Amino acid sequence: MSPTFSKFETELQVRPDDIDMNQHVHNSRYFDYVLAARYDQMERCYGMPMAEFLKLGFGWVVRTAHLEFKRPLGLGDSFIVRTWIDSIQDDGVVVHFEIIRKASSKLCCDGYFRYIMVNLDSGRAEKIPDWIIQKYSV
Repeated sequence: MSPTFSKFETELQVRPDDIDMNQHVHNSRYFDYVLAARYDQMERCYGMPMAEFLKLGFGWVVRTAHLEFKRPLGLGDSFIVRTWIDSIQDDGVVVHFEIIRKASSKLCCDGYFRYIMVNLDSGRAEKIPDWIIQKYSV
């Protein structure tokens, strides 16, 4: 039986430099929103910020990114980025996400990222230590 992981939320707002020529958020900014939310949640919710991984000589790289756009975000929109770990493998994690417009509670984008933990010295995938798995299994 697979463990169930907690869902966490971070509130963000669309900035003027997020807008593309079609007057809505450029698709590449959704990657940035999820990354910003994960950094916030790593520190605030899991108690292990990215800086701690870096001190230990570890980093995270995206192996797979899957995004499905449902409706656009526009200038000034406040939104919630909800993320949760779907699964943990030996060397990585699958993190699902939803981006929801706050005013309407409508889903704007969802998907998942598969992150691989790497050794910063070698650049190669690294087995995730059990104590890190424990810290993130909330």
